[in-house]
Amino acid sequence: MTWDPDETPRRALWIGGGQWAGKSTVARLLARRYGLTAYHYDHHDARGHNDRRVARRVLLGEPPGGPDPDTMWVRSTPAEMASETLAGFPVRFAWALDDLRGLVSGRPILAEGWGLRPELVAPVAGSTRQMVVMVPTAEFRERQVRELPRAAAVPAGVSDPDRAQRNRLERDRLVAEDAVLSARRLGIRVIEVDGTLDAGAVADLVAEHFHPYLPPPEPSPPPEGAS
Repeated sequence: MTWDPDETPRRALWIGGGQWAGKSTVARLLARRYGLTAYHYDHHDARGHNDRRVARRVLLGEPPGGPDPDTMWVRSTPAEMASETLAGFPVRFAWALDDLRGLVSGRPILAEGWGLRPELVAPVAGSTRQMVVMVPTAEFRERQVRELPRAAAVPAGVSDPDRAQRNRLERDRLVAEDAVLSARRLGIRVIEVDGTLDAGAVADLVAEHFHPYLPPPEPSPPPEGAS
């Protein structure tokens, strides 16, 4: 049987969208429920891909560590930050595809992350039905910042933490807004997360959308003490 490196991306299920919408949580719930393998883009992008990012900067004659924190988070406008983020997604997506091509499974891989952009996923997926875009409402994003420590974390080493945080949150809003526009242009479903449904109920919505591609749910383990 000949190995097709594009088989896994073609069969994968994809969850993209905005920061703090619950994508990772939903992916973990569905992975456990259906025996899928979850690929967390953000984890690989921040860790496994960093050496490639540094090498690319060196090849381009840029500082290996990237811009200094104030240039990145304080002196740049949110629009500039969003534009730079969007421009960098294609290269970062290519690295994610390298990861996915190295995975082979009898069940679909479930890939999630904000860098899994609709316009990048659509050409490699078997169908646009294999993707959903999850975005938080403004109110839910504010709630996540209040309640989720990593959402409230201020970029390290900045001279004006308040401004850096405002810039980061507005950048995230602009990037999510762009994902919604791209998804709707391509006919990809958008799920707006407003906090009225818990994570399990949002996972139910995503599972319903992915139903044609999902295997039967895994059997529940017997209660403790059952024989």
